[in-house]
Amino acid sequence: MAHTKSAGAGKYGRDSQPKYLGVKKYDNMPAEAGDILIRQRGTKFVPGEGTRRGGDDTLYAIRQGVVKFRTIRKERFDGTWRHAKQVSVVAVGT
Repeated sequence: MAHTKSAGAGKYGRDSQPKYLGVKKYDNMPAEAGDILIRQRGTKFVPGEGTRRGGDDTLYAIRQGVVKFRTIRKERFDGTWRHAKQVSVVAVGT
């Protein structure tokens, strides 16, 4: 067994791959069913009408329409309130 590290085997110098998180479809943009609207960790944005949340917290459209954002108040488990952005996909006529 070697008692010293070989040259060049540094302890640092590694980095994780980029995750490309963020908003993919902005307000008033058209969306098709299955389009990814937001990639996120946690629930900074919550699903509204016409959207669902995936297993990795990604929000995606379940129908065709236009993307809409609004701020809502959600009650936490301890009774306090927090502001959250709700993302919806609404039909073009509404």
